[in-house]
Amino acid sequence: MTMSSTTHPVVYEILDERFRAGRCANGDDFMQVLWTGGRWVEGPVYVPAWRQLIWSDIPNDRMMRWDETTGTVGVFRTAAGHSNGNTLDREGRLISAEQGGRRVTRTEHDGRITVLADRWQGRRLNSPNDVVVHSDGSVWFSDPDFGITSDYEGHRAESEIGANNVYRIDPGTGEVRLVADGFGAPNGLVFSPDERELYVSDTRNGVIRVFEVRAEDGTLSDGKVFAEMKEGLGRFDNIRFDDGGRLWAAAMHGGVHCYDPDGTLLGRVLMPEPVANVAFGGPKNNIMFLTASTSVYSFMTAVTGAPRIRVR
Repeated sequence: MTMSSTTHPVVYEILDERFRAGRCANGDDFMQVLWTGGRWVEGPVYVPAWRQLIWSDIPNDRMMRWDETTGTVGVFRTAAGHSNGNTLDREGRLISAEQGGRRVTRTEHDGRITVLADRWQGRRLNSPNDVVVHSDGSVWFSDPDFGITSDYEGHRAESEIGANNVYRIDPGTGEVRLVADGFGAPNGLVFSPDERELYVSDTRNGVIRVFEVRAEDGTLSDGKVFAEMKEGLGRFDNIRFDDGGRLWAAAMHGGVHCYDPDGTLLGRVLMPEPVANVAFGGPKNNIMFLTASTSVYSFMTAVTGAPRIRVR
C-alpha cells in the first residue's frame, strides 16, 4: 500500500491570542492523509530508529505501520489483541495496551511478546487503553471498560474489578499497583515534560485530571481538574504535550484542543473526521500525527513535541 495523495486544509480556530502568539496556529496549510481504510484507528507512536509510525486499527484487530522514507503502509501485526495505545520504553521497545487481550505487552527487539500486566490483585484487567513510560522505567496505563462492553473493540465480558482505574507497573518487581481511581472512563495519559505530574483524560466525565507524582515511591496525589470539556465540543481521548508546556487533546468531533499550562483553551485544530489520538514525531519531533476514525493524517507544525523519553 502506498501513501494517499489526498490533502485537507489545516483549519485553526483561535480562541485566545496566546494561540497565535505562541505560533500554535502556524505551520503547514494542508494536512496529508497518510492512509485510510480502517474502522477505528488509535494509538499512533513514531519510532525514530525505524522512521516509521505505528498505530492500531482496533475493530480489525491489527496494527499498521507507515514508512516515512517510502510513504508505504503495511500491516505490522495481526492478530494484535485489539491493541489500542502504543508507546516506546527507554530501550526503544514497543509497549502496547491490548483491549482484547486485557493486558499490557512489550514487543522485544527480536519480535517476542512479553506480558507486563494482565491482572491486578488476581483479577483480570478490564481492557487497557493507553500507556506511558516514566524515565525510571515504570509503565503506567489506563484501564477503562471499552473493550469488554461489546465485541466491537475486544470481547464482551463482565469486569472482574468492578471499576475503571489507572495502574503503575514497577520496573523492578513487575508489581501492578492501583495509583488513581474514581473515573468514569480513564483514557489518555501523559506525563508533564518534567515528569512531576500525570495528566489523565476521563472520557465519560468530560474532564482532564492532573496528579502530582511522588518521585520517592511512584504514588500520586489526590488530583484535581485541569480542564473541562465545553458542551458541544467533543469528548476527550488521548493527550500530548509540546515543549512549550501546552497540552494537546484529541476531542473526537471537536478536533484537537490546545490548552495553556494554566488550563485555558487556546484554540483548536478542526478535523474532517472525529479524531481519537494525537502524537508528535518526525526527525525534529514537529510533525503532528492524528488518528481519526478511518484515517491517519499528518502535518508539520511550528511547535515541537515535548522531548522524547531518553533511550538508554
